[in-house]
This record gives sequence, C-alpha cells and structure tokens, in this order.
Amino acid sequence: MARASGGGPRQPLSVKKPGAAKRPPLADAARATGTTRSRRTSKTIGQKPSQRAAPVARSPRTKADKQAIATVVLDRLQATYPDAHCELDHRNAFELLAATILSAQCTDVRVNMVTPALFAQFPDPESLADAPPEAVEEIIRTTGFFRAKAKSLIGMARALVRDHGSEVPRSIAELVALPGVGRKTANVILGNAFGINEGIVVDTHVQRLSRRLGLTREPDPVGIERELMPLFPRESWAQLSHLLIFHGRRTCFARKPACDACVLADVCPSAGIDA
Repeated sequence: MARASGGGPRQPLSVKKPGAAKRPPLADAARATGTTRSRRTSKTIGQKPSQRAAPVARSPRTKADKQAIATVVLDRLQATYPDAHCELDHRNAFELLAATILSAQCTDVRVNMVTPALFAQFPDPESLADAPPEAVEEIIRTTGFFRAKAKSLIGMARALVRDHGSEVPRSIAELVALPGVGRKTANVILGNAFGINEGIVVDTHVQRLSRRLGLTREPDPVGIERELMPLFPRESWAQLSHLLIFHGRRTCFARKPACDACVLADVCPSAGIDA
C-alpha cells in the first residue's frame, strides 16, 4: 500500500498534535459562562462595528455553574452597593403596602411624590377604607391606572380593617388575599417591613438581570423566583432584590447596559452583547 508523499503513516484524528499549547485556565465563574473579560481579537481590530460578528451569549450549563456565578454576584454587588435598600418612602407596613400597590407600572420616584399627600389625608387603614374613590383617584392620578389603583387601595384598607384588626398580616397567604396584592408585593412587605425572607422580589430589573447573568431562562416571575431561591442564602433574599434593582438602575440598563463599567462583566454571559 502506497504511503502518502512527504512522510510516514498518518496519525489518527484523535491523536493530539505534539507541542500544542494548553489554554490557560479561567476563573471558575468565568469558565462557567464561557466568557473572558476581553472580547476583542486581532480580526476585529480596525473593523467597523457593523462588520464585527456579534458575541453570542452562552448560558451556564449546570447548577454548579449557576451557583458559582450567584456567589460572585452577591459578593460583588454587596461591595458595590452597601446601602442598597427599598426606594419607596414609608414609615410603617401600611404605608409600604399602599406605596407598593401604587408602584405597579410606575417609578418609585413618582410614587414618592404622591404618597405624602395620600398619607396626610388617609394616614391609616380606617380612614382609607372610608375614603371616597374620587378623592383617592385625584391624589394618585399621576401614577397611572389611577382608577384601578384607587379601587385596590380602598379594598385593601377595608380588608385590613375587617379581617386583620387594621394590621398588615405577616404571611404570604394572607397578604396575597388582599385586593391589589400579588406575590411580588407580598415579598416586598415581608422582607422590608418585617424582615421575613419568605421569597425574592422579582420585578422587571430582577427579571432582566437574572436572565442576562444566565441564572434562569424562566419566562415568568414565579418561575424566576423559584430558580433564584436555591442559589442564594435565605438571609440575603430581600437584600438580593435591592442589589439587583440598584445595579439595573445604575449600570445594567434595559436598552444599553454599561458593560464596560460593570463589576460582573467577567462572569456575565451577556456582557457586550446588548451594549
């Protein structure tokens, strides 16, 4: 049998070529995402942005990968935002409950502009329960969906007076039974008014960041919360939401995230893709 010109028999394809350089190991969390800090290569230098191939996100493949990233996320965001907190102004659980109902499809800044007048006129569940809907609507008009929100606020206050002795309850089941209160709102109240870590608040910022970080692919808030809870210590659940919300408002923006300034860029599988 004739040999191929220029040497001995061919090596099987499975045999590695001698002298091949080994790739230097990456940090565990970065390796889990398949990303490194730098995304530029010699092929992209000098090209126009429109000529460069867009980076493709690679989600973490195993629970251990997600756990490694989650640990980095919590540690770094705690160091970056040590003062992260609920940005809805309130003095007690009732005020926080009312403010959270108003925050649906509305910014915290706008809610904080409205609640002083609301609580000056209706400072407790009893007064709000007896409030004329038109009076409440006029005060909260600028928060959007003001008629539906006024109905929820008055219904919530009546339920507190009727079923809970005018006190805000301390369980998920009792809170979600109140008009205008879903699981997200219930988690806000438990975590911030009572220091109870029953779940994780999943708002639009938490949804966006948890998906970008590859921690979940779930499409709905309940599914996202279910996947995030085992990745983070229970005692940090309430704080985690504030950390992600702070980061989402200051760095990981919805339309154009500031990946170059992000403390999580080296472990984020989406870094540079939306920037």
